[in-house]
Amino acid sequence: MQYEFLKQFPKRMKHVGRYVLLFINSSQKMIWKQYGFLKLDEQINVIFSVMLYIMEQSLKEENCTIDDIGAYLDNLNMRYFKKNMSYEDCKNLGDFILNVILSNEGKAMYFDGYDFEQRAYQSMNISYVANRIVYVDSEVRRTSYYLTEDGYNLLLSTLEIENNMKLTIHEMVFKMHLEKQSYDKAVDEIKNIFNLLRIQLQKIEEAMGRIRRNALSYSVAEYETVLTENLETISDTKQKFQNYRELVKSREKELEDINLNVRKLDEKEEEKLKNLGIIENYLNRTIDEHQKILSSHFDLKSLYTKELEQLSQMSFIRRFSLQNELYEKILENPRGLERMEIFLRPLFSNTPEKIYNLKKATELQKPIRKKEVEELGEVMEFGDEAWMEAEEHRRREKLRKYEKSLKYLIEKAMNSDRGEISLEEIRNSIEERSTDLLELIPNVEIFKEIMVELLRSKEISIRQLKEERREYISDFSNSFQLNEMVLSLVENSGWQIDKIEIYRIEDGKVIVFEQVEDETGNRKSICCSNVLIRVRREG
Repeated sequence: MQYEFLKQFPKRMKHVGRYVLLFINSSQKMIWKQYGFLKLDEQINVIFSVMLYIMEQSLKEENCTIDDIGAYLDNLNMRYFKKNMSYEDCKNLGDFILNVILSNEGKAMYFDGYDFEQRAYQSMNISYVANRIVYVDSEVRRTSYYLTEDGYNLLLSTLEIENNMKLTIHEMVFKMHLEKQSYDKAVDEIKNIFNLLRIQLQKIEEAMGRIRRNALSYSVAEYETVLTENLETISDTKQKFQNYRELVKSREKELEDINLNVRKLDEKEEEKLKNLGIIENYLNRTIDEHQKILSSHFDLKSLYTKELEQLSQMSFIRRFSLQNELYEKILENPRGLERMEIFLRPLFSNTPEKIYNLKKATELQKPIRKKEVEELGEVMEFGDEAWMEAEEHRRREKLRKYEKSLKYLIEKAMNSDRGEISLEEIRNSIEERSTDLLELIPNVEIFKEIMVELLRSKEISIRQLKEERREYISDFSNSFQLNEMVLSLVENSGWQIDKIEIYRIEDGKVIVFEQVEDETGNRKSICCSNVLIRVRREG
């Protein structure tokens, strides 16, 4: 056969067919929409939930009737799915899943896989569930369902073996085939082992690429996972495969000696010799791959450490005054001009190598605001401490205004009986030039930015923000960041908030705030759409 990898192709296709027939039987069925399961994702989740329940009942050797499945779906719906379904609806849905999707209305299901050795399609029967008659309370006759071999294989294939066990299992199977001299099967296993090592190497390379682009986007948990997998892969793999290579070489030599000195090899022995050659080739490549992983493992550690150190050292950059440290020194001692290259040399060093950051390229680009330039006022010299202090005070004052405005909006929603409030209601409750208006709108630019960020976020989950803060190393931001500020307000104020939802109310109303100052002190009016802010409390 020209393409060795196409052997046992029908067997692979049977694994695929188990999924394909399941999706065909489920898709385009209107009954799903009657119960509120509109997306294919939701439908597949329900099907596999039911199959897992049948498997669990089968393993416990307990009955699994339509009533049991209906009660199970009813419990899932009340606790998780939250669809508008009664117990009878759940029972009918369970009957539909069993008899239409899994049993194909009693008709046998087949999937054709092409056999490249026989040059023809091979028809394979697929069956997910079977049933038997049981008696409940020794009197009532019921039909109980259980999984077939195909059903078990389908479910077991959905829960993959843990990564740290895959290599060990394939290595054990490979060793067993070598001992039994089943070299054709050993070829498949050594290919699987080589593929696992190649995948691990690609993981390391992808991790290093992400770290080079932005070390802060690569979490500590991800880094720990890759390191653990590397250590488990390189622990004793190399020595094992070197031993296997020596064994394969000795068996190859035995067959070659027979062919040269004793007799001509028969067809089976020639096949074995050919397979041993393939195994030796893959063992050599596997050992090389192992060496690359070992080298890349230390490169990854070194790179991650270096990038984090560079990020931490940014805060220790020393600034100095050109006037005090350069001009005045030269005026005091003009002979210093002869050694100016010592001072200027760093300015002419080679620029660092740049890496194209695809993530940054696809981010929403915000316009550079002219106000940031105007705020500088006049050109200040490096090292002017008074200017730096004034700039820091201005930054803190501006963030405080952002915080007061955002806090006012959230408190208004929390204090409402409904747990929500619209911008129209807030406008009607405050007067022009009142303290509340100044708190809500310190200036036009701040209020606009807060509302734009709220509408863009749509939903802010406090639990998710806390998890992200635990899992990721984040740098301190000098500008307004909505999520950071919301999380800070919730923790400092002791609010019991689970999430904040923001919607644009499509009622055509225009909310106007008159006589509001902008950053330059001019008074103007703001016109904006009506917005609803809803606060969901914990529990």
